[in-house]
Amino acid sequence: MPKSQLELLVLYQDIQLMLYDAEEQKKMGFQVEGVEDLKIALSEMEETIQTRYIRTYERLKTRYTRPIAPVSKDVCLGCFATQPTSYKARAWSDKQIFTCENCGRILYWIH
Repeated sequence: MPKSQLELLVLYQDIQLMLYDAEEQKKMGFQVEGVEDLKIALSEMEETIQTRYIRTYERLKTRYTRPIAPVSKDVCLGCFATQPTSYKARAWSDKQIFTCENCGRILYWIH
């Protein structure tokens, strides 16, 4: 089943965070396996995510470690700003990607 662009972006962020953690562990002297597999998965994901979303993600990554933030009870968990209630109804359709009006992070709603 094909995933939405938002789901792919969240997975993309997760893989990047795993790579970052692996690099930090290497710096501390630990032996880390599977890094090459993660890099391959990341490059495959870059091919499936639309370029405009990758560009937005990379731009936000210069400002935030986690450029994609969950929303719970209409609150962005990146900056804790309340989001417009109209976002929630439209966000469930997975047709559009929303950004926080306060911090600019890409948003996804958690149940």
